[in-house]
Amino acid sequence: MKKTLLFLATLAFALSVNAQQSRHDIKANTNLAGSNYVAYPGPRKALTAAPKGYEPYYISHYGRHGSRYLIGTDDYDKPYFTLLRADSLGKLTPTGRELLGKLKLIREEAKDRDGELTWLGAQQHHQIARRMYERFPEVFAGKTKIEARSTVVIRCILSMENALHELIALNPKLDVRHDASRHDMYYMNDEHSPYSKLRDTPEAREALKQFDEKHTDFAQLMRTIFYDADYVKTLDVNALGTHLFTLASNVQSTELRHQLSLWDIFSEEEIYHAWLRHNAWWYVHFGPSKQTNGAGMYTQVNLVKNIIATADTCLLLPHPGATLRYAHEVDVMPLVCLMNLNGYGEAIDNLDDLDHRGWYNYNIFPMGCNVQLVFYKPTGGDLRNADILVKVLLNEDEATLPVATDCAPYYHWKDVRAYLTNKISGK
Repeated sequence: MKKTLLFLATLAFALSVNAQQSRHDIKANTNLAGSNYVAYPGPRKALTAAPKGYEPYYISHYGRHGSRYLIGTDDYDKPYFTLLRADSLGKLTPTGRELLGKLKLIREEAKDRDGELTWLGAQQHHQIARRMYERFPEVFAGKTKIEARSTVVIRCILSMENALHELIALNPKLDVRHDASRHDMYYMNDEHSPYSKLRDTPEAREALKQFDEKHTDFAQLMRTIFYDADYVKTLDVNALGTHLFTLASNVQSTELRHQLSLWDIFSEEEIYHAWLRHNAWWYVHFGPSKQTNGAGMYTQVNLVKNIIATADTCLLLPHPGATLRYAHEVDVMPLVCLMNLNGYGEAIDNLDDLDHRGWYNYNIFPMGCNVQLVFYKPTGGDLRNADILVKVLLNEDEATLPVATDCAPYYHWKDVRAYLTNKISGK
């Protein structure tokens, strides 16, 4: 009985600590509340040295484009014109008028840049490529080949080009092949996956509806912006609050981040609960959600097949170089979940438990997020019979896989290959 009580107390404490972690993270860095708008943070930990007698020789990479402007004009236009009209009627507080001025600057900077890569987004890919080169110089030595692919979206193409420019500057001898074609979209960004439609189930809609109702309240925000409570009743408060929250989230990806912030118009509770809603939405649509039977993560079956098939060819070469792929967060997040990196593929029954279980989207898919499979060969010997090792980096930090290993964070590729093949078998 005492052991049972002790276990329950320990479990309760662990859940309590986890429940506090996202609050602590967001309080320490409010930008994390931006979910998929978080600007790429870079690696946070040092890498573990390779096992004795092994050296890196091939990298298989899949990443998201860098920081971008918002897609569509609604998030810029609707809050701006809503506040502009309110100002003409004398309904804005001093904070509201200051906000209107900021919205004008943000809207002007983004004019005619629908979804385009920002300057920061370009720099992120220069930096990621440089670190890849510096961390694994053996992979990029000499005249080795670099095969790069992008989706046909311009921000992804430019992300790829910025990364390649950095690599070529570091080693002009590299043999670089790059392309962006619908020919590769079936695995780069599978728009025709049968699993896409399976993400929208009655159970998923109802679960998100109930969750949103518990965590949506922009009353304090409205009081901060507007004088007149009766006037606020004429507005779509939740839509306005959401547009403003999206703008606040994306400032960090633009050059205006040096001049202004919108976070100060929200209370800590509004910021935290808005993040909770977005976290749940992404989990349901692109994670291992029980409400969808994990359909979202299975949208990346063709990508995993491509990673395996490409590795099967490249790993037999003495110096295969790197395969680089550039796409979107709607691809990276489900890939992470399908591979079950760091436990992100574990299903969680109740959306209220996501926070307790440490399922935090900002750790998965910031702008520029990436998965790198780094392969290691024994020095010398026949590659056809070699015990190839692999480690996986999520956003350039070592990640775990649910695969047994005697050399963590390194895994035997034959075991990882078998795990991934079994995971997508019949899908």
